[in-house]
Amino acid sequence: MNPIYKENERFERIDFKLNALQKGEYESCVFVNCDFSNSNLTDIVFSECEFTGCNLSLAKLSNTALRDIKFSDCKMLGLQFGYCNKFGLSFRFENCSLNHSSFYQTSIKKTVFKNSKLQEVDFSDCDLTSSLFDNCDLAGATFMNTNIEKTDFRTSINYTINPEINRIKKAKFSLQGVIGLLAKYDIEIDTIN
Repeated sequence: MNPIYKENERFERIDFKLNALQKGEYESCVFVNCDFSNSNLTDIVFSECEFTGCNLSLAKLSNTALRDIKFSDCKMLGLQFGYCNKFGLSFRFENCSLNHSSFYQTSIKKTVFKNSKLQEVDFSDCDLTSSLFDNCDLAGATFMNTNIEKTDFRTSINYTINPEINRIKKAKFSLQGVIGLLAKYDIEIDTIN
């Protein structure tokens, strides 16, 4: 079957577990309340698309192109973004649950994560330069050999980042968040004035 090309189309309440999304390119398309869980999205190209209220948990992303994508109110558990096509990889997340996902070895500078759950997410060997984590829960997230220079964590919680094994120059943290930078030293910090 030849790959298809879809532009400016709206897909609503479709269960792609039952009927797989056709291979091809989707440009400026909108997906609303669709179920992609456990779907195979290998080799599909998404450009300037929006996903709202969708379930993409455990979808296969081998060589999937995600270029300028907006995810809102989506369930995205256990996704392996490191398998995506690296060319033009860019997205933003708002009110999403990305627990247990991995961004291993991705270059996703200036990415916005807003009001999202990022528990147990792997950011190892990732370039997050100038990204924004706005009101996110990063409990158990892994930062190892990660570039978080100029990244803003001021409104986020529960992160633990070792400054010795990550690039953190000019990253922004709140006073309470500094505790997450000192966790490896097993010291007690008293907040009594």
